[in-house]
Amino acid sequence: MRLSKALSLTHEMASRPHALEGLGALLDPDIVKQAFETAGVSTIRKRRLPLESLVWCIIGMALFRRMSAWDVVNHMDIMLPGKRPLVAPSAAVVQGRQRLGSEAVREVFSLTQQRWHAEVQHPQWLGLTLLGVDGVVWNTPDTAENRACYGGATNQHGDGSYPQVRMVCQMELTSHLLISSTFESYHSSEMKLAEQLIATTPDHSLTLFDKGFYSLGLLHHWQSQGEQRHWLIPLKKGSQYEVEHKLGRNDAVVILRTSPQARKQWPGLPLETRARLLSKTIKGKVVSVLTSMVDPLRFPGDEIVDLYSQRWEIELGYREIKQGLLGGEYTLRSKTPEMIAQELWGVLLGYNLLRYQMVQMSRQCPGVYPCEMSFTACSWAILGLLHGTSLNHPGNLPGFLSDLQASAAQYVLPHRRPDRWFPRTVKQRPAKYPTRK
Repeated sequence: MRLSKALSLTHEMASRPHALEGLGALLDPDIVKQAFETAGVSTIRKRRLPLESLVWCIIGMALFRRMSAWDVVNHMDIMLPGKRPLVAPSAAVVQGRQRLGSEAVREVFSLTQQRWHAEVQHPQWLGLTLLGVDGVVWNTPDTAENRACYGGATNQHGDGSYPQVRMVCQMELTSHLLISSTFESYHSSEMKLAEQLIATTPDHSLTLFDKGFYSLGLLHHWQSQGEQRHWLIPLKKGSQYEVEHKLGRNDAVVILRTSPQARKQWPGLPLETRARLLSKTIKGKVVSVLTSMVDPLRFPGDEIVDLYSQRWEIELGYREIKQGLLGGEYTLRSKTPEMIAQELWGVLLGYNLLRYQMVQMSRQCPGVYPCEMSFTACSWAILGLLHGTSLNHPGNLPGFLSDLQASAAQYVLPHRRPDRWFPRTVKQRPAKYPTRK
């Protein structure tokens, strides 16, 4: 090879941006750096897998669920240049994840959701942002450390097959962007976990709960810790209340009395609390909901009961994470509680990253909410940018994202059919031969 050609190739390879730099179009490196400073994570030694690369490794473990951690690093080309590729069973990834810890990934999730929610103009209902809170359970590998930390389901025959983690998330319902999350052992109460989400709840919002979160202490605390933080929840069966005054045929302001146990658990909880009770017959069934929106002039009762159907969006979000993003692999891969926490924050961060790109795509389709676009098709298209040649030329990634946003119309789902109804039935067990009549 001529010397001039060799020097030219050397200059081309040296001047080509690394894949990690190109991924800055998806995740701002300044946010990652700020998260490291907040979490107190730093390193002086120059490594082939720096902490910034390890953050993408954690995200890649969620985006490419069927790949090992070593394959994710090689596939995404996030390792600094060196003489040898990273192959299993190298301890570089395992030791790197231990250096990174879970707190740094949690900080990256927190900072990114703050910026993304600030940039996105979420549609509102009467000046309120629609939020949903619900719980979900994750399986972990059956190790002694995981079982001691998280516990699991038990019955009269003994422990369940897997240790499990109980998680509660808060989600913006029109975009499916997660706002906050908290998780503890399987035996933790969802209401106790939901209490930890109050601090991150934005003002001028309406949070939809399912009936499992019915607690006057929780609801009063949720409402009183900010400005215009409203809630909506189904009426619990057997609840005792007193009608203060009626606003309509199926609309009334009621008085709910709190118990001494609740007042002891929630300091500042009054003896009585006011709420609005609305009822409506839907498909032959009377549905009753309680809400903190007691002003009938600002909040018309006809829309409130129908609004509760939006709570199902967070259930769809969990399905997108477990079945779509993770491909139905319901058991996490980490063997220790600290790495389980790190992996979970990586899953939530990876899901938010995809959802934020879908928000950008929906802007090209006026009148279409991000939740009305196909998560499966969009995630395939976005992850396709991380496959193959795009990482060899990471400077092209912003252009690929612009082209993807321009073609957003083909990812819009058809309108949902509210009249579809499939009653639950017990089907006959399949038999090898037809039943003789």
